[in-house]
Amino acid sequence: MPYNFLLFDLDHTLLDFGAAEDVALEALLTEAGVTDIQSYKDYYVPMNKAMWEDLAAGKISKPDLIRTRFAKLFARFNQEVDGAYMAERYQHHLSQQGQVFDGVPEFLATLCQQGYRLFGATNGVTFIQKGRLAHSGLAPYFEKIFISDEVGHHKPDKAFFETIAEQVDGFEAPKAVMIGDSLSADIQGGSNAGIDTIWFNPIQLVNESTAIPTYIAETYDQIVDILQAAEAKTR
Repeated sequence: MPYNFLLFDLDHTLLDFGAAEDVALEALLTEAGVTDIQSYKDYYVPMNKAMWEDLAAGKISKPDLIRTRFAKLFARFNQEVDGAYMAERYQHHLSQQGQVFDGVPEFLATLCQQGYRLFGATNGVTFIQKGRLAHSGLAPYFEKIFISDEVGHHKPDKAFFETIAEQVDGFEAPKAVMIGDSLSADIQGGSNAGIDTIWFNPIQLVNESTAIPTYIAETYDQIVDILQAAEAKTR
């Protein structure tokens, strides 16, 4: 088969980060005595997304992101809080979440049964990602999970993928494919590393970036079809 090594992004691809974030954020805000929880959520979600994009672009550091995002959130509502402490509490709540999208366990089981080797390739905080993966029940499908905090580099940095190549037995870039929802991290990262990519785009976003995916899939079944079609070409 042309693709043997499947590198999966986790959040928004397999794990439902939106659901996990919502539950964890509500738990944090409740702890903090916030009554207008929805207003805080409405401000936090786009702010947090923009900060992670800045991190991927190298505009801010990971410690800065973790330390300041909740201070910025509460400052928007004229409240002063210990940003570092709030971050710790939020991360605790987030690490307990394991929501996955419909069909994910069956999808991964199918790939394993077909002989593919599955690896997680995620940007994030180590204990959070490990905790969420454990709560999701998906961990047994993966040979290894590569988390940016442990690797020391973030997608789309080529060095992130070089670490995978060094640590996976028999790894060959031409036989690997990066599967994820993020054009800036997953698709550009795969391209930087010379690895084919599948852009998982279930909500049919328009690609206005410079990242060009090898394939596009809107469903998990389409990912399976892409992999099987690639294999059929070698017969």
